[in-house]
Amino acid sequence: MMSFARLSDPGRVRRIAFLFEGEPVEGREGDTVATALLAAGAGATRTSTVSGAARGAYCMMGVCFECLVEIDGVPNRQACLVAVAEGMRVRRQRGPAALGDVG
Repeated sequence: MMSFARLSDPGRVRRIAFLFEGEPVEGREGDTVATALLAAGAGATRTSTVSGAARGAYCMMGVCFECLVEIDGVPNRQACLVAVAEGMRVRRQRGPAALGDVG
């Protein structure tokens, strides 16, 4: 598994606390969910609908849909396009979400 680290600490950046799989994670103001999860070493964000294989952020610009997560109960959210927010609850998306669940 690849390891990601932040390039530098810009100083007085506001820290944002949220939950991933029920565990506390800290991001920085301006982070997307994917960025914060990669920096925290959280690993995969979803499982493949076909094989169940672990998948994670890839393109980081909303093209590939590899970083789908459930945010505050809403499935099919692209982690690379959603800014972290204080107290948000993020879960891995396991397999496909029902069509009626698309947010």
